[in-house]
Amino acid sequence: MSTMWQKWVAKRFYFQGQKQLSQKDVLIFIYQQGYLYLVLILITFVAGVNYANNLILGFCFLITAVLCISFYITFKQLHDLAIEVESNDIPKVGETLQLKIYFKQSSAQQRYLWIKTESQLHQVLINEKKHSFILNFNAEKRGEFQFPPIQIFSVYPFGLVRAWTYLYLNNKAWIAPKASTGSSENKHHQKAYEPDLDEFRELRNYHLGDSFSAISWKQAARGQGLYVKIFEQFEDLHRIEIHYQHMPANSHEEKLSLMMGLVEQAEQLNCQYALYLPNAELTLGNGQQQCAAAKLLLAQA
Repeated sequence: MSTMWQKWVAKRFYFQGQKQLSQKDVLIFIYQQGYLYLVLILITFVAGVNYANNLILGFCFLITAVLCISFYITFKQLHDLAIEVESNDIPKVGETLQLKIYFKQSSAQQRYLWIKTESQLHQVLINEKKHSFILNFNAEKRGEFQFPPIQIFSVYPFGLVRAWTYLYLNNKAWIAPKASTGSSENKHHQKAYEPDLDEFRELRNYHLGDSFSAISWKQAARGQGLYVKIFEQFEDLHRIEIHYQHMPANSHEEKLSLMMGLVEQAEQLNCQYALYLPNAELTLGNGQQQCAAAKLLLAQA
């Protein structure tokens, strides 16, 4: 029975990035101390009828009206609220995956909400037309990350009634491998960055970002302009090919971690790099977009 209920809820509250909550998206029912409140209503009604006491019956009708008003106010906390979800980051194993939730309402009003997941519970006050909130999840394993169902509910104003909705996200998130660099690779990497003067190739025009130590000051002193000395090894530093088969590791995960480490080193040194995996590859490049593409490729490997 519980499995059928979960399937129905997941189908009913399937979330595709954004939604404006309507009447069919909000569930509402008595909540916790509300059951005791119902018992109080029943007791006062029975007592008022048995003793034919209009004062007790009047009190019974009063507290019943409070319960009815609670249903309406609690329902309005969620009704007509627009929700948008976004997650574009690709964290590495051990880092935090952020899910950004944006709340929008047509007019500024106070909404007292709770956001609940399998292991988190947060209280949120929305009093502006636009409000954002970030949920953090631990990235424990490389690969695809499935967001748990998110429940958004309210028990305002008296805690007698709860109105709630679910977000079953179809957003896909990916976790990249943890960066790892062996000591042997570091030594080889440092040696590769020591240009050999005997392997001089050519002079080329100076570009913004080139090292001043590579400038040919002799040509600059003659007034011929700024040129950079290109050596065989020095040229190779700016183009790195990272091959899966060349990683000195036995397991698949260790190889991906080493590749992630080389990607980070190349980004720090502003080098262009390409990735070659058994079933995919990334062309030569560098920068923020290249790094994001490399993370995604390694996460999906």
